[in-house]
Amino acid sequence: MEKTISYSRSILSEVMLINKANPSGNIHGGEIMKLMDSTAGAVAIRHSRSNVVTARVNELEFMIPIHVGDLLVCTAELAFVGRSSMEILVTVEVENLRVEAPKRTALTGYFTMVAIDKDGRPVEIPKLKLETPEEVKRYQEREKEYKELKKRLSKGRNEQGQE
Repeated sequence: MEKTISYSRSILSEVMLINKANPSGNIHGGEIMKLMDSTAGAVAIRHSRSNVVTARVNELEFMIPIHVGDLLVCTAELAFVGRSSMEILVTVEVENLRVEAPKRTALTGYFTMVAIDKDGRPVEIPKLKLETPEEVKRYQEREKEYKELKKRLSKGRNEQGQE
């Protein structure tokens, strides 16, 4: 079975409150990462229809600060799927609700989620049906990164076993 990227795309919006901020009124990065992880998790559960765990967070790039009172909008969508793992692109946009201005991208990152069964073992997930040239390009880029990561991890395990 194949599923499209749009099938599992998820959006989470939340007004940033003082309890998530530092004394200067900037929202803590960890609070933003938690919201990103929740949004990525929703995508992974929708796609796999199983429990999921966060296995890796990669390439977080903070571009602008997020302030108390801003509307934070997390959009997450699949970029690549393996046998049981899913790489999810999360984009965080911010909107200043006090002025008429366009949303700005504040942060992007990739989250790797793994589908698991009730015993915590990885389970096979549906493949992706790519619909646009942009989806194909991103999938190929992330697949290459995934294979390189697997190779590095395998090499590291082999080196540790020789000690």
